[in-house]
Amino acid sequence: MARSTTHKKHRQPRRHLSKPLQSPKNLARERALKALWAMRQGDTLSKAARDNGVTARTIKRYVGSALVQDHPGGRIRATKSDRLVRYLQIPGPNGPIDINVRGSKTASEFARYKAAVNRLLAGDRNALADWNGKKIGGIALVTDTKTLVQQAHQELLPYSLYRFLSGGAA
Repeated sequence: MARSTTHKKHRQPRRHLSKPLQSPKNLARERALKALWAMRQGDTLSKAARDNGVTARTIKRYVGSALVQDHPGGRIRATKSDRLVRYLQIPGPNGPIDINVRGSKTASEFARYKAAVNRLLAGDRNALADWNGKKIGGIALVTDTKTLVQQAHQELLPYSLYRFLSGGAA
């Protein structure tokens, strides 16, 4: 039987929606990055995968370029550093800024800066002295105490320990 061409359905064009920040794919990637960190601390691939709720295959998929194997059948180990993209959130002058950084060394530098911000919020007035006027990955870092404390009071610093250290409810 031949199809009738007079009754075609009109399809609506697909809209490309932005992916949610916490999609399953992003969560798996974050767990793979945590597993990579665990491997750098001495865990094997299988132990890092098991402890972080991912498979070895998932780790290889997302962070495979940061893994090396010296010979076939040999142990897979993590390199000292990598050039993988990480999605971070840092304090900006008017609130948090979402940024993409490339490389574990740059991400570690941002982590040290965030730790300094948390020390500042805990009461260490000199915590940000070393960060004054510095840039990481071309991004100027906020070191103004008043701005950072104000953002912490407004709960704009999601990673800060401010609420815990100030005795507020978590």
